[in-house]
Amino acid sequence: MLAQTVNCGHDVPEVNSISNKPEVKHAISKRAQARAPSVSENVKPALSGARAASVTLRDVTKAYGSFVAVHDLSLEVPAGQFVSLLGPSGCGKTSCLRLIAGFETPTAGRVYVRGEDVTNVPPYRRDLGMVFQSYALFPHMTVAANVDFGLRMRGIPKPDRKPLVERTLSLVKLTPFADRYPKQLSGGQQQRVALARAVVFKPGVLLLDESLAALDKSLREEMQTELRNLQRQLGITAIFVTHDQEEALTMSDIVVVMNAGRIEQKGSPAEVYERPETEFVARFLGASNILNGLVTETSATATRIRVLDRDISLPPCGVAAGQRLPVSLRPERIGLVRSSSLDAGAYQVTDVVYRGAHRQIAISRSGEVPLVVVSANTSAEAEIERDHWVKPMFDPASVIPLRATASKV
Repeated sequence: MLAQTVNCGHDVPEVNSISNKPEVKHAISKRAQARAPSVSENVKPALSGARAASVTLRDVTKAYGSFVAVHDLSLEVPAGQFVSLLGPSGCGKTSCLRLIAGFETPTAGRVYVRGEDVTNVPPYRRDLGMVFQSYALFPHMTVAANVDFGLRMRGIPKPDRKPLVERTLSLVKLTPFADRYPKQLSGGQQQRVALARAVVFKPGVLLLDESLAALDKSLREEMQTELRNLQRQLGITAIFVTHDQEEALTMSDIVVVMNAGRIEQKGSPAEVYERPETEFVARFLGASNILNGLVTETSATATRIRVLDRDISLPPCGVAAGQRLPVSLRPERIGLVRSSSLDAGAYQVTDVVYRGAHRQIAISRSGEVPLVVVSANTSAEAEIERDHWVKPMFDPASVIPLRATASKV
């Protein structure tokens, strides 16, 4: 499998130069044959039914000296789901992926793949396929040879390997390019080769480490669709690391938002976007407006707050009357109507940014936090310009209460 043959700490030429030495090739082949399962028991055609697969991190901590990259984190990845680990640089998402892959060992806690404790199991025995950001293709091998490489290292006989390679190349639409070399391919085609190599032996889990980051926007969007369709066709579990919010929302069944080595929120794309639980999630996914509502009344069934000159009823929030409660209000959930500087509660437009299909409008008034509004260019708000006076309008159901800090999931 790919984890056997690609060392993520080295570039491709170094890997190739080492693996091409006769004594090393002999040792690799001998070791692979010794550990390789038979075709019938562990390698299935790419078009066959999905195998049961899931990943569990249980109370996992990873420290590098005094720096703790992952803090007591627990996560269950359901079988057959596309799960994105989303967060900014340094949030711990790549460390989690490396712990799952076996490139790192947890300081504390356990890692399970398909119900088996693999905490101390080497990468090549974890039934994983992996696609790196750099793709790590062998430049001296053809497309077919790159896809075949993992099967060969697993000791699969050549007659059994050929149909697997052909079916997988067909699946990723690369059959006409089987005899080409990586330098003769576009970025998207190279991405498909890396995917084909990772899934040709039908791994239980596919790991993707920001594997679309090197592509331009249009090609990245095309590959998002292709990758998602491939994962659905194969029915395998996929864990995708990204810092791109739109990418995670577009591709995932489940989004796991991470911050400072902890999980801030886990849920469907709609859940984490429409109902963020923390200020971090609200800001990271869509740059939401964060407002401090004043709690005016509490009961067993509701919490009433005053925000943006309106009284709003929320579910019980555990905050006493007289205290401030942070709430989220998405920019696209706010409408604007023209007003006058003499109207009570009016805001002044301080900036208008054209973004193609929509405009981003900043409004403010003295002594309060500025608001950001996103409106379609086809709406009446398209006539609103800088220095105009407006009033914000919104549905109270769009106001979402937030908790202060991340909690263990």
